[in-house]
Amino acid sequence: MSAGKRFFDTNVLLYLHDDRDPRKQQLAQQVFGKCLDEGTLVLSTQVVQEFYVAASRKLKLPRALVHALTLDYLCLPVIHIEPRHIRRALENEAAYRVSFWDALILAGAEEAKAEVLFTEDLNHGQQYGAIRAENPFLEPSRGEGRLSRDAQ
Repeated sequence: MSAGKRFFDTNVLLYLHDDRDPRKQQLAQQVFGKCLDEGTLVLSTQVVQEFYVAASRKLKLPRALVHALTLDYLCLPVIHIEPRHIRRALENEAAYRVSFWDALILAGAEEAKAEVLFTEDLNHGQQYGAIRAENPFLEPSRGEGRLSRDAQ
C-alpha cells in the first residue's frame, strides 16, 4: 500500500463486527488491519456516529460492546465534520450525483487528503476528484481485484 491515507465508510466498519457474512467480515478485518498497522486509516465523526446507530439497530450488538467500539474508533484519526464539510457535500452531491450522506463521506475523505475511500456505496474504481472509491468486497472472479494494486 502506498503511504496515502485510506478513508473508511461506515459499511466497512459494520462488516468488521457482522458475523452473518464471514467472507465480508474477514475482508473488512484484513483491509482495516493493514491500514491501521500502516497508519493510513482515517474516519470521520459522521462514520463513527453512523456506526454507533447501525451497530445498535441493524447488527443488534450489545450496547456495552457498541459503546466500547465507538470509543475505540474515536481514538483513531478522525475528521471532525464542520459546516464547511456540509457545504462541500452539497457541491459533491451535485457534481457526482450521489446521496448527500455519500457526498459528506467524500468531503471527509477530501479533508483527510485520502487517496482511497473504502466503501460499498460508490462505484468501484471511480475517481471522485482526488479520491478513488474501492469496494473491498468485490469477488475476484468478476475480473476485479478486491483492492487496487497500490492498496495491496
